[in-house]
Amino acid sequence: MSTPTHPLQIRDYRLVWLARFASVAATTAMVVVVAAQTYQIARTDYGYDTKQAAFLIGTLGLAQFIPFLLLTPVAGLVADRMDRRFVGAASSLLDLLVALSLIAANTLGVISLPLLFVMAALHGAARVFIGPAISSIVPNVVPAEILPMAVATGSIAWQSASVLGPALGGFLLARGDALPYVWSAVLLAIAIVALLFIKPLPIKPKSTEPPLRQISEGARFVWRERFLLGCVSLDLFAVLLGGATAMLPAFAYDVLHVGDEGLGLLRAAPALGAALVALFLAFFPLSRNVGPKMLWAVAIFGAATLAFGLSKSFPFSLAMLALLGAADQVSVFVRGTLVQLNTPDEMRGRVSSISGLAISASNELGEMQSGLAAGLFGAVWAVALGGVGAIVVTAAWAVLFPELRRAKTFAPQYRHAPPKEGPAP
Repeated sequence: MSTPTHPLQIRDYRLVWLARFASVAATTAMVVVVAAQTYQIARTDYGYDTKQAAFLIGTLGLAQFIPFLLLTPVAGLVADRMDRRFVGAASSLLDLLVALSLIAANTLGVISLPLLFVMAALHGAARVFIGPAISSIVPNVVPAEILPMAVATGSIAWQSASVLGPALGGFLLARGDALPYVWSAVLLAIAIVALLFIKPLPIKPKSTEPPLRQISEGARFVWRERFLLGCVSLDLFAVLLGGATAMLPAFAYDVLHVGDEGLGLLRAAPALGAALVALFLAFFPLSRNVGPKMLWAVAIFGAATLAFGLSKSFPFSLAMLALLGAADQVSVFVRGTLVQLNTPDEMRGRVSSISGLAISASNELGEMQSGLAAGLFGAVWAVALGGVGAIVVTAAWAVLFPELRRAKTFAPQYRHAPPKEGPAP
């Protein structure tokens, strides 16, 4: 059998791609609709003003982050010690139950802020297991020499789904409160089936080390490898400060005045920019000066966030969101490839869970930070100041982690020998 030259030639990779596309399209639709309903209920049923409602959206992000924080160590170990197909399928099933619950609540007219917060927390709990499981499958089914291409092709699934999910979610929300969740439920069912059809993965040797030691070993590995630590923490702090998506309901309803469908377009714009870049990288992946390019991409992300925050024009706002999405995709591609190739397979689940925790912290805690800032300064200045913060963080990380500036290729750059798991003393 000839050696594949592109990951899509591999059956199991196509199933992973489909599972990722379906799950991301479902979850991004749910996230934007839950945030929109939270904002609208706060404004109409509780009489909150725009600053108070924006702050409430921020606390919604915190509700999703808390289970992520608590369960991340367990999720990484589960992905390393159990069949990753079944872990991803079971997590998607939990998200499916969340979607079905929201369908019932909206159909019966009993949707409320407490219910939305509970569902957001359960959604966060599902996501903490989905990410490490699915991302850790890819190196098991794709040869190392085409893994960068697999990461870029996987990003097409992620970003195209992130365009379709929010856009269709906003479109369906304008026509019925339960419809976006029906769409999400169907897609999650597809993701579950795709994961279960992947061929059995290599059996991992059982470790005799205590579970807590196995969990801590992943954290120690990332901490010891400054290169990995710089990659993971750069995204954490830059997006934590520069996340604009949390405030999109406030911009759609009270700054740009474009309503539900406009909200869907605003939410989809970053993913559209990212999808176009991912499509390019799938066929022409970066291979030189990858570290400096990642740093420049994060700086552009911050500048585009600043421009969006100050914009009063809907078309210009869409353009800036597309630009920040494109810049973020370059960063995601470089960071994702570096993390996968600089991590031993027996630790990929745990390292992926730590990376996922950083991403969740940057997104959900970024929403909390944006909500708090919006409560103090308003949504416009919260986003604009966050963009400035992302630029400052990039400059600081270029100095604090010179390893990032010096990364010319994706070749592994261990400072220490990869850890070997053995019997407990």
